[in-house]
Amino acid sequence: MSKRAYFGTDGIRGQANKHPMTAEVALRVGLAAGKLFRSQDDRRHLVVIGKDTRLSGYMIEPALVAGFASVGMDVRLFGPLPTPAVAMMTRSMRADLGVMISASHNDFADNGIKLFGPDGYKLSDEQELKIEALMDEGLQEGLAPPEGLGRVTRIDDAQARYVEIAKATFPRHLSLSGLRIVIDCAHGAAYKVAPTALYELGAEVITVGVAPNGTNINAECGSTHPEAMAKLVRDYRADIGIALDGDADRLVICDEKGVVVDGDQIMAIIALAFAKAGRLNAGGLVATVMSNLGLERLMTDNGLKLERTSVGDRYVMARMREGGFNIGGEQSGHVILSDFSTTGDGLIAALQVLAVMIQSGKPMSALGRQFEPLPQLLENVRFAGGKPLEHKTVKEAIADGEAQLNGTGRIVVRPSGTEPLIRIMAEGDDLALVKKVVKSIVSAVKAV
Repeated sequence: MSKRAYFGTDGIRGQANKHPMTAEVALRVGLAAGKLFRSQDDRRHLVVIGKDTRLSGYMIEPALVAGFASVGMDVRLFGPLPTPAVAMMTRSMRADLGVMISASHNDFADNGIKLFGPDGYKLSDEQELKIEALMDEGLQEGLAPPEGLGRVTRIDDAQARYVEIAKATFPRHLSLSGLRIVIDCAHGAAYKVAPTALYELGAEVITVGVAPNGTNINAECGSTHPEAMAKLVRDYRADIGIALDGDADRLVICDEKGVVVDGDQIMAIIALAFAKAGRLNAGGLVATVMSNLGLERLMTDNGLKLERTSVGDRYVMARMREGGFNIGGEQSGHVILSDFSTTGDGLIAALQVLAVMIQSGKPMSALGRQFEPLPQLLENVRFAGGKPLEHKTVKEAIADGEAQLNGTGRIVVRPSGTEPLIRIMAEGDDLALVKKVVKSIVSAVKAV
């Protein structure tokens, strides 16, 4: 596959008003994606656009709209809406394309553009490469005639629609009444929809991170800073805390004592409950190489399997679709439940955990530790160039480490997808041995 100039592992992303996150690039994305998805036949074509609460959304959105409208695509604007909601609405509104303007868990200075096909799934690498090729054409190519320009309207009930979709994933015979829930929306895309859904399902809701001002998204709050949620849970004696990220496609949870529960434990809670109810497809779940070995052992002990992919929710989703799995995700809190959604959805994953909690009659603290995580150590080594992982001494250090662990742990050594870093992770039953193995591989990488 040829190298991509604009698209990374999750759409186009960068600092606002610097290449590639400029109004000009956004205009080119609109023109190019519009041409690609409009070229199939002569009917009116539709694109839907959602965004998070970043200040730069006001710059990126009109530029995209101009691009799409100028090649004859009709546009529907949702305003602030979670990424998974945009994916769902793309499909439910029979749109040809869905766009989310967000940089997820990054701080406000960054922004990004994610694209979804008519099926609600992220675009393939091949489609992104075709868009890139069209982006580098002249801006005058393929424009619509004056009478063929796209029409642009705002959809006022997009948030209400998503609230109803999310609520419908919660078992009908259950209610959240009697539960006190802290929800941290990271001043992001879910700041209205998540508290509303929880309240309408019966909970007493305590909110934080619901006053976006354009520059406070993910700032000392949300899934990347769960301490804000944990403090409120303790202060208000809440039953559970839920923290979403800026575009609400990931979450972390904390129990009633303020102890944080990560994505691996959340996947375990939902997978075992689904298995017990006969709802777990393909006999297991999909996780990445970074998920804890404790999760894999728990699945094996329960007669289930864990399949691993490269880091990135798009790879998890691809494997889920290939193998027919309905649960997958990442330790960071991307949890994909394909019965309900085509991408990670923090609110819907939280609702499934709440359903398990209510049905079990147990407090969150009794559910949040499904397995004892093995000691896991991650170190990053910066490198100037070349391919250090192909070096003989590095390969020997990794092989030597695996021999020392001798089946009692794992080693994952990989280049970062976004920075000039080699990420070295090891885990095992013996922490001292894990430290020794990581130190040896770090030394080998630094030496080359």
